[in-house]
Amino acid sequence: MHAKPRPTATPAQALDAMDNLIATAQLGQQEMAERLGLNVTDLVCFAYVIKSGEHLLTAGDLAAHVHVTTGAVTGILNRLERAGFITRVPDPTDRRRVRVAPVPAAVTRVIALYGPYYDRLNAQFAEYSPAEIAVLNDWFTRTSALAQGYMEELRARDGGPETGDGERG
Repeated sequence: MHAKPRPTATPAQALDAMDNLIATAQLGQQEMAERLGLNVTDLVCFAYVIKSGEHLLTAGDLAAHVHVTTGAVTGILNRLERAGFITRVPDPTDRRRVRVAPVPAAVTRVIALYGPYYDRLNAQFAEYSPAEIAVLNDWFTRTSALAQGYMEELRARDGGPETGDGERG
C-alpha cells in the first residue's frame, strides 16, 4: 500500500495526541478488566500469561514483568485462579517451582472481547505503508523502552516497586 498524505504535526501536537491515546487506553483497559471481572493489574498479568505461549511463566517472571513483589504476584495468581483464568502446573525441570498456564475458556473470553478491537486496529494499520508501519513499530518499541527506563529510575529513587497492594516492596 502507498502511504496516504498525512497532516503535519509538531512534536507538541504529537505529545498531546500520545497523552490522549494513553488516557483512552487506560480507561479502555479498566473497562475491559471490569467486563472480565478482573482488576487492571490482574488483566495485565493474564495478558503476559497468554503471550508467554508454550513457555509458561513462573510467579517470579510475572513479578518482573509487572514490577511487583513475588508476594503481590501470589495474591494476583490466587485471584486469577479463583476466577478461572489460570491454573498452576509443576515445573518439569524444578519440582519446587510452579508455572502458570492460561485456562483455554478464559483465553476464549478475552479473545472474544478484544478481537473486534484488534480487527479495527489491524484495519487502521492497513492504511499505512510498510515504511510507515516500520516507523510506528520503531517508535512504539523505543518509547516503551524509554518509559520502562524512566519507571525504573523512579523506583530506584523512591525505594523500589509497589507491591500492588499500595505498599512498598
